[in-house]
Amino acid sequence: MIVTYLIISILIGATLFFNKNKTLNYILICLFLVVQCIFTAYVCWHYNETSANYFTFDSLGIIMLVTATIISIPAVFHSYIYIEESEEMTPHSRGTYFGALTLLITAVSASYLANHIAVVWIFTELTTLSASALIYHHRNKLALEGTWKYVFICAISITFVFIGILFLSLSFANAGSDDLSYKNLLANSSLLNLPWLRLAFLFIFTGFTAKLGLFPMFTAGVDAKDKAPGPAAALLSSIVMCMGFVGIFRFYVIIANTPLLHWASLVIGIAAFLSLFIAAVYMIKVKNIKRMMAYSSVEHMGLVMLGIAAGGIGYYAAILHIVLHSFIKASLFFQYNQLYKVYKNKNIYQLGNYFKYNTTGAMVVLFAFISVTAMPPSGMFVSEFLIFRSMFEANQLILLIVVLLLLTFIIWAFAKNIFRILFIPAVNFDESKVPQISQWRSLSQFVLIGGAAYLGLNPPLLFVDLINESIKFLPH
Repeated sequence: MIVTYLIISILIGATLFFNKNKTLNYILICLFLVVQCIFTAYVCWHYNETSANYFTFDSLGIIMLVTATIISIPAVFHSYIYIEESEEMTPHSRGTYFGALTLLITAVSASYLANHIAVVWIFTELTTLSASALIYHHRNKLALEGTWKYVFICAISITFVFIGILFLSLSFANAGSDDLSYKNLLANSSLLNLPWLRLAFLFIFTGFTAKLGLFPMFTAGVDAKDKAPGPAAALLSSIVMCMGFVGIFRFYVIIANTPLLHWASLVIGIAAFLSLFIAAVYMIKVKNIKRMMAYSSVEHMGLVMLGIAAGGIGYYAAILHIVLHSFIKASLFFQYNQLYKVYKNKNIYQLGNYFKYNTTGAMVVLFAFISVTAMPPSGMFVSEFLIFRSMFEANQLILLIVVLLLLTFIIWAFAKNIFRILFIPAVNFDESKVPQISQWRSLSQFVLIGGAAYLGLNPPLLFVDLINESIKFLPH
């Protein structure tokens, strides 16, 4: 089935790239959504089955695939609105945008299900190529700068992953096998050569931080989300980050069954803490609303990886947190297009009184702010509390206190800017030119925010079981 899915999706993406007919473009992108939904349903129905030898429909893959499909539907809808209202849109740029969007979602979906680290590497590279086309959509100097920076850093990161795979194969030489599938690596984890494995983890972890948005390669994602159109930035802040997490998590499961567990957790913990620190510093002085949301993602990826480093309940909390973050952050980036339509500016100091000009959209921003800062009764309050609990149980009290202090600065900076946007009058703003925005445009954001709250506060038993199944090979 996955081969059929890949062939159909790639053919749709290629047709979109070369087709210039608007109606056909919209038909094709809707057809892709149907294919994506059917494939997701098929994967869920065939739980734990293996397809084409290199893909397994396991619990973690299903969680991430369902998350990606749910977010992809409003991403396409808001892309349609964005393209219809864009004054600079041409038939070529429209086709390129939808083609790249299709290939990005396809590559990310396949990477979730890949059971071999080399296959994950291939699809990770495909996401770089498709994402770069979305980042360069505006075809201006700033977009070009952001695209080249993203491509350059991601090229380095993917090279790191490739070198890590080479080291991993060297560490596996004593096992008498060259099969680098996750299942085989886990089964033979006791035979791995530790010095080579240590090098493999350093390179693979560092490489995937570019997609995850974690220190040291977080900068590529920040600039990409700033330069890309809102719906594309939503995907970069959600499903692409999930892909980076899956790439690290699956390999971490292997490491967790070797004597390198505590060392690897220390490496992850250091990178996570530095990500939180950097996010706190930049969010205090940021002036660009999209960059503010991007640095907020860096903060949350730091929290996710702190949960992994602490272990215990932190493993469960990390997966829960990244799913909830994907829904909330996607809703914020979807709402950004409405903000920009009102103000024609993304400088926070040029925005204001949003409640007056777009009350429904302002409610989205307010609810998303409450959720993303983990204030009760948001779902992310639960996942963050569990992460803090895991740190407390791991006797990381000093680290926990410092993290809470950094989060205090981040929440203060976020609140200051959000309340300025919502309530303080904008400087030199002409109210006579405020466009009318349909309330229905915010519906998808309310659904995503509400879904995140439901999953956090009252998670379905099936969802809990899938997370527990994903972490069953980790020490508890």
